[in-house]
Amino acid sequence: MRALSIAATGMQAQQTNVEVISNNIANMNTTAYSRRRAEFNDLLYQNMKRQGSATSDTGTVVPAGIQIGLGVRTAAVYRITEQGSLTSTDNTLDLAIEGKGYFQITLPSGDTAYTRAGSFQLSSTGQIVTNDGYTVQPGITIPTNATAVTVNSSGEVWVKIDGQTTQSNVGALQTATFINEAGLEAIGDNLYLETTASGTPSTGTPDTTGFGSILQGYLETSNVNVVTEITDLISAQRAYEMNSKVVQTSDDMLATVSNMKS
Repeated sequence: MRALSIAATGMQAQQTNVEVISNNIANMNTTAYSRRRAEFNDLLYQNMKRQGSATSDTGTVVPAGIQIGLGVRTAAVYRITEQGSLTSTDNTLDLAIEGKGYFQITLPSGDTAYTRAGSFQLSSTGQIVTNDGYTVQPGITIPTNATAVTVNSSGEVWVKIDGQTTQSNVGALQTATFINEAGLEAIGDNLYLETTASGTPSTGTPDTTGFGSILQGYLETSNVNVVTEITDLISAQRAYEMNSKVVQTSDDMLATVSNMKS
């Protein structure tokens, strides 16, 4: 009986759906987290009577045919890259990108990772780093005698040196954009890696055409809508229950057949 295996694929699909939703809810307070959405495709169909096939020598054909579906499968878990809200933190090294773009991070392996989570700190040498101590490109160092740090919308980092009347420029941040942001590979810790699907990054100066501006003292929140996620969770739960009911009904039907007496 196909219904058993078909319903099983439906239960597996809804289990994946619930896992994606639960991950969204778990990361509702994660800085710059982009929510995910599970997408599904129907499986192959078994043709019992193919539409368009001839039914007589006079040219009549089957108008609709008989196709039996074999269930559903997970096609993709899509990352929705719309921007989250910006919240003020008044922290000097908290940076948010308003618009398109990713900060570039140098990993210990030497590879470049990308992130929108701009909760940066200073290393023991005064270099701007992530929470894990990874260098924020291009490797800007704040002097030890600096009394104030200002990052403007174009990513330029200015410092006020004790005893000096004018500020000094110690470097500038550049951001990267991708033609297909959803194609980036998430590796955890709010970091992403370039892939063939994402395309090669285009780097440039923030607050110019195609690149978002930088806001100092702000962080981007996750774009998770809790009400939507809870609604989707209830819908996934109901779909799972309905598929389990199909399994139960199919089992009852098979039991009826097994108990038939000649």
